[in-house]
Amino acid sequence: MLRRPLKWLGTGACLLMLAGSVGCSPFDTVMVTVFGRSMRDQPSFDPYENPLMPAEGTVPFAAGNYAAAPGEWNLGQPEGAVVPAPFAQIALVQSDPAVVNLANPVEPTAESLARGEQLYLRTCAVCHGEQGFGNGTVTQAGMVAFPLISPQAVAYSDGYLYGMIRVGRGLMPAYGHQIGHFDRWNIVNYVRTLQGVLPAAGTAPPEDAAEPASPGN
Repeated sequence: MLRRPLKWLGTGACLLMLAGSVGCSPFDTVMVTVFGRSMRDQPSFDPYENPLMPAEGTVPFAAGNYAAAPGEWNLGQPEGAVVPAPFAQIALVQSDPAVVNLANPVEPTAESLARGEQLYLRTCAVCHGEQGFGNGTVTQAGMVAFPLISPQAVAYSDGYLYGMIRVGRGLMPAYGHQIGHFDRWNIVNYVRTLQGVLPAAGTAPPEDAAEPASPGN
């Protein structure tokens, strides 16, 4: 009783396979006849082959340049900031003086700390926690915790923290591609407030706060 239906099913499968091997050539022929082209012949452009001009009234933005000073936007003006030369993670591992001794060019003003807090909560708190305890949501999911208020982190120099943000180290990825030069220093200033090295709303470290030492290996 089931042989004939199975036979028809087998015949149908063969027809479908045959149609698949033939492809859409007959349909393409009809499309060419009616519309002058088919889906198999589509114009395309390579990247930057046919770019469009910016819309009228837009402001140019030079993403590859640095702003001239803290708190300023780069709108295509010439570079004015003295930016540290590129360095790799090995410079952090080896505590390269060129990175460890970087001077922080951003004063820890109220504006800097507010900006640093905003960026910290946006990009850093997910791992290090809102208060720097290392209890962010990613850490709670099983990632190794690294509290920023630990003696080891407090001992890092400003330049070392800047370098960690810029190129990353170990489990920490690099954020240099999405956090600008001066904003990295703003985050460093805010981290210092979490560590108690700087007051939360002040512009200078407490008198009894020791200078951060160079990190070890």
